[in-house]
Amino acid sequence: MKSPSSKHKKISSGSTGSTVTNPSQKSSLAGLEGDYVNHIKPSSRQDTIEQLDYYYGLVKRQLLRYQSPTSHLFPAQSSNTEHASIRDSIYCSAAVWSLYQAYRRLDDDRGKSYELGQSAVACMRGVLATWMRQSPKLEQWKVKNCPKLSLHTMVGLHTGEEVLNYKQYNHLQLDVVCLYLLYLVQMITSGLEIVYSMEEVALVQNLVYYIERAYRTPDFGTWGRGTKYNDGNPEVSASAIGMAKAALEAVNGFNLFGERGSNYSVIYADIDAHNRNRSIFETLLPRESNTKNTDVSLLSTISYPAFATQNEELYTVTKSRVVKYLKGEYGFKRFIRDGFGSELEDLQRRYYQKGETLEFEHVENEWPIFYIFMIIDGIFKDNPKQVVEYQDLISQRIVYDQISGDPLVPMMYSVPTNAMKEEKSDPKSQKRKITISNLMGATNDVFLWGQAMFIISELLTNNLLHIYELDPIKRYLPCYARQKPVGRYSSFLGGTAASDLVIQVVMIAESTRLQCMLANYGIQTQTPTEVEPVQIWPPSELVRVFQSMGKSSKLQLNGRPNRPIGSLGTSKLYRVCGKTVLCYPIIFSASEFYLSHDMALLTEDIRDELKFIGKCWRLVGRPTFCILISEQDMRDPQFSEMLNFLAELRHGHCEGVKVRLGRLQNLLSSSCIEHLDFLPGQDSSLEIQPVQELKHLYAGYQSLTDIPKILEIHEDLSDFASQYQHTSSRDIVEILRNLSHVYGSIQLCGILLHREGPDFQIGELSVKEKLEHMHKEAGHLRYWAALRYSSSLLKQMVDSISPYATQIIVNGKTLTVGTVGVDFEEFDKPCSPQEIHTALYTKVQPYNIIGAVLQQELILYCGKIIATKPEMFDGILCLRMARFVTAIEMYQGFVNPKEPCHIENLAPSKIRKTLMKVLELTTAGNKQTPVILTSHQVNSLNGCLTRVPANFYPSVYSTLQRCPGGLTFLSKHLPQEPTIKMMDPKELSFFHMVENLLAQYAVPHFIFLMIRVLTILATVLKRNPELTYKEELKIDDLIKDGVQLYLKDHNLLNEVDLSEFTENTDLTGFLSLDQTVLDSYIARAIVNLLLGAEIGKMGMECKLQ
Repeated sequence: MKSPSSKHKKISSGSTGSTVTNPSQKSSLAGLEGDYVNHIKPSSRQDTIEQLDYYYGLVKRQLLRYQSPTSHLFPAQSSNTEHASIRDSIYCSAAVWSLYQAYRRLDDDRGKSYELGQSAVACMRGVLATWMRQSPKLEQWKVKNCPKLSLHTMVGLHTGEEVLNYKQYNHLQLDVVCLYLLYLVQMITSGLEIVYSMEEVALVQNLVYYIERAYRTPDFGTWGRGTKYNDGNPEVSASAIGMAKAALEAVNGFNLFGERGSNYSVIYADIDAHNRNRSIFETLLPRESNTKNTDVSLLSTISYPAFATQNEELYTVTKSRVVKYLKGEYGFKRFIRDGFGSELEDLQRRYYQKGETLEFEHVENEWPIFYIFMIIDGIFKDNPKQVVEYQDLISQRIVYDQISGDPLVPMMYSVPTNAMKEEKSDPKSQKRKITISNLMGATNDVFLWGQAMFIISELLTNNLLHIYELDPIKRYLPCYARQKPVGRYSSFLGGTAASDLVIQVVMIAESTRLQCMLANYGIQTQTPTEVEPVQIWPPSELVRVFQSMGKSSKLQLNGRPNRPIGSLGTSKLYRVCGKTVLCYPIIFSASEFYLSHDMALLTEDIRDELKFIGKCWRLVGRPTFCILISEQDMRDPQFSEMLNFLAELRHGHCEGVKVRLGRLQNLLSSSCIEHLDFLPGQDSSLEIQPVQELKHLYAGYQSLTDIPKILEIHEDLSDFASQYQHTSSRDIVEILRNLSHVYGSIQLCGILLHREGPDFQIGELSVKEKLEHMHKEAGHLRYWAALRYSSSLLKQMVDSISPYATQIIVNGKTLTVGTVGVDFEEFDKPCSPQEIHTALYTKVQPYNIIGAVLQQELILYCGKIIATKPEMFDGILCLRMARFVTAIEMYQGFVNPKEPCHIENLAPSKIRKTLMKVLELTTAGNKQTPVILTSHQVNSLNGCLTRVPANFYPSVYSTLQRCPGGLTFLSKHLPQEPTIKMMDPKELSFFHMVENLLAQYAVPHFIFLMIRVLTILATVLKRNPELTYKEELKIDDLIKDGVQLYLKDHNLLNEVDLSEFTENTDLTGFLSLDQTVLDSYIARAIVNLLLGAEIGKMGMECKLQ
């Protein structure tokens, strides 16, 4: 055997002794399954054995030596004898397993392979046992996601018990659970037996539920610190969401008992949850989060071990950004302004003070371990140049154990205190030292994560381990090249949806007479009886079935939480307890909310669903979409729109998506079918209620003209609430007895509800019962104003609002609900429906009853639009729902100036179309929409939406740099210091700070003028680098000065009083100017201020390029 010293020389050099796999090798991997020992073996068998034995010694001395004999977990550092880190334990287990995989090549491995495999199994089972003890917390998490209920990621080293509570350590790190699930699948696929019982299967299924909503769960990230400010606040991060996406793909349809397992040990992942994680992950990249432009943890997400994106462009730009901003001479920084382990960090405080992160700029600690991640990435991506580059870098940073001579990867390198000043002024100029503090322990302290990754990289670079042995489920390959799992369970294809995907459409008519009527128009349908033995289920019944999945009475786990099934989930057929089942989508479910009464909106929703499925389908087999048509639908005044749409489907395409109409029995063979085998013998206890056919004695209606239509109502939208607000309750009850005015009756019920409560009696009915009765009547009449008013009084919520709010937020926007100039609630993190409900009914309803439900509608529409057309919201940083309502009212007033504007009585479909019109008209560079408004009207709409031009917020940052006195907006001041030191010009939190300053103003055209002033000011300063303004710069005064110049030029100074200049001052003449002329007045006012002297009329030539 080679001496350790000679081997160390090989490791520490960047020579060809540690070379990358042959570049030509990768191309032959896909089909290589057999005699790979002979395909890639070192020069001699003896050399292979010697090398493997050397790494066996390293693993024993550097990893297994520190594995707890009782819990089988690992500490983060060898000097820590109290705490085990779950993340570090998983990576250590992966390194041990990697060597196990390498030893399996040998015919006679002298028992080492089995020993290593069992050590890996022991660790993975240790983690499982740790989380099993926390199962009550896991069950509560499914109801409410909060840090208090998160699974612990730091536990007792020898007991696996909870040792630090959530106030002492930020345990909410979703990527740890994702990492565990990924390696669990990898190791079981390689042949290890890790899961032994059905209780453990149930626990793993519940771990899937734990991570499914990563896309809307702010956590503390890989580093356990949340935002980059280390202020105790969690945030949604791309690294966690990407890990969740990868874990869901790996675990879906996987049998935890391996090839010999039963049907009951298969794990299921929700395809809709996976899709939301995928789309939001790809939306966030290449950013890490709202506060972090990038983070080195993204390397492990986009490359080994997760391989979370198959989009080569996203992978390249994300990796390039990490390398550009975080790579150093000693390793990679974790993220910009990371103070962890720095000699400037105050170890007595857990969190930083405001602005403290500025102290760490350019002196962040550097972690050599990420050189190793880049080496492994280079091997998987077949990039020998990258491998050699980072081998050279890591070889300069490795140190050697003073006793054994073993190579050690230091945890991190820091800048010495006496070199801080020089390093800050000239980055990368000073020598760093290995970080030693009470955080890290002794000099030769073993950083186990670093050693684990080092061993994996060495096995790979020395051809002792192949990439498909390290990644048996082949996540490194493109989705189409991965081996499809054999079995009866659906599997993710990943990548992009098939370009020629066909959506199968089944039309189900509620009754035979409805079927006959539709046949008159050439639309072929089936009744529920005709599709038998296949059953049509409401999605709520499938939710009930799924509640048995992952259920365990011993662990007190109740299975799948009561979450709705999304449109991708209802596009699969299911085999349940011997039955074949198709679910109709949730949009056809009966809902108390009034949107279900708008047939035109339902038609648009079906179009959107088909488009969405066509874009997001990632499963083997075709999606099957069920359209359920009821007799109630055909009584709708707008049913003709539905008929036209159904007739359009016969042509075989809809919204650019291929569709195939057919009888359900004929479509089964090509469908995606899911087997729900977790229900052994429970079919009798479920009592499922499938859709039943309506039976009629007479199948009468032959055409649309024969169908009794709903009566239309015509009554004034009088304000009864104001008229009778001081009338006594007894008198109001008397008025209600004889009042036939529907809208008025609902308003009077609202007064009584507010005064007397829901149980106050009006004759035989309580106030609440009377309201519910009136609500149903308004629904039958399609009386939208009355419906909205009663819906708000009943405090109703639209179904599944959270995913739409989340879609808005993860696109880098914030969402607010509230009342302009009064009160609002801002959501900058994904939120629950309860939080939105509370905000709407405390910040909106007390001031505007109908506004509480109108804003819900707009959240729904904006969420749908931003998911498919994000460019519509370019320049709008915060979606303020109250302002969106105002913009729609303004648009209606511009288009129909002679008609009173009652948007509360517009059909929901009309509101949605108007919103689209407003967004299209105000989107910069949109040439497709015909211009039907004046430029002044478009500017007012832009001001109302606070839509700003490209690069606006960084330009405000540049302006602030040139204004030591800061900028003042109305009564709020934006100081230069510490703002420009604490924040970056492209930091989203700075953008939101400026947007909040603009949001103080209530008048839309004034907001537009503020945006113009700031844009022109930045341009003037950019073109004149010598100019600065040392005093406080009041932006309002610049508008006032521009208006004054205009009035002076037109001899109107005496006609307008500017002494009390506010946003409500009449600026009609000024605003009606041509845009170029208006800009020139603003530019003159700016130059006058900056130069301190008025310029002549030649300034009229000043214009923006």
